[in-house]
Amino acid sequence: MKNNKIIALLAVGACSSAFPMGVMANEQPDASVLVKQAYGGIHYSYFDADNERLTVAGDRASGLEEGDGAGLSLGYRFSEYNELRIQYTDLSVDALRSVYGDQDGRSVAIDVLHFPSKKNLYLIGGFKEIDLEEKEVSANIGMGYRHYFTNRFAGFVEGKGHYQFEEYHTDFNATLGIIYFFGENKARTASPVAPKPTAVKPVSSKPATMSTVKDADKDGVIDSLDQCPGTPTNHMVDIKGCTLFSEKMRSIEVQVNFDNNSDVIKPEFYGEVEKLANFLKQYSGVNLTIEGHSSSVGAAGYNKTLSMKRAQAVVDILVNEYRIDGGRLNAVGYGEERLINEANTAAAHAENRRIMATAETSEKVAVEK
Repeated sequence: MKNNKIIALLAVGACSSAFPMGVMANEQPDASVLVKQAYGGIHYSYFDADNERLTVAGDRASGLEEGDGAGLSLGYRFSEYNELRIQYTDLSVDALRSVYGDQDGRSVAIDVLHFPSKKNLYLIGGFKEIDLEEKEVSANIGMGYRHYFTNRFAGFVEGKGHYQFEEYHTDFNATLGIIYFFGENKARTASPVAPKPTAVKPVSSKPATMSTVKDADKDGVIDSLDQCPGTPTNHMVDIKGCTLFSEKMRSIEVQVNFDNNSDVIKPEFYGEVEKLANFLKQYSGVNLTIEGHSSSVGAAGYNKTLSMKRAQAVVDILVNEYRIDGGRLNAVGYGEERLINEANTAAAHAENRRIMATAETSEKVAVEK
């Protein structure tokens, strides 16, 4: 009997997820449009209890066997991969021997649902309070499958195992249910709607159509709901018809070397300074610190002053030739405190006579289809 119930439950779930007719064949909505959406649902659950759950202490014949129940669930999609769900179920569980009657109870589960591919299959992990002969908290893991009948309405089938810590009870349940998303969740393409009958105007031979099905920028959001008309056709959009953006890091690193005992920028490094100027012009919110350095030849105090002059020479070019706001620039001289090559050779000294400038920022980039 127990096996028959499980097989029947899973068969119904498999049929509902595979049924190809009409609206049942609707495609899984993009995970990005489900984020920050809440849903509610109802479900039927088969419960296979641990036989060590005794309704009469010491009497193993009073152990619980199997039962079922129905309940409600509330969930929230907080990322493309994860949901948080609370599920309440009223239970009625049979004893191993009918003389002990049914055991009525309830359960409350708090689970995280993880969608590895952001589609239909998901993994489950969380905790569940089961109140049968007494209240017990269990850890539960499992997996499930969700099939979308429309962009708001879906069915699911799942199985979970439960382990209760204090009494070491091990239970199992299989669940079949439906859910409904409350928030805005429009399809990527608008479904055609039959036009209403209308009188033919003599000045036009074109058939009348409903304005609500027009999608001028072809982004999948009809004009009457599109808050960002005219989005480029290669951009991904949200449910309001506005371009989706992602954050991308932009960075630059420049090094300019100097002759011995000199703070004059050599022509071969003008291109490096120009790269800095172009970066600062493109990203007007970026401030930049230019670090001056020297070799270890000479007095430390003199070297620190010389390294400051080298950094200031770069600042002066950026301000005077490229019109960069001096308030965005800061020159610092470290002298010989930060050698990149500590060898006492001419090549090492030449490598250490330098300025360094590093900048990093982020920008919003449109997500393309």
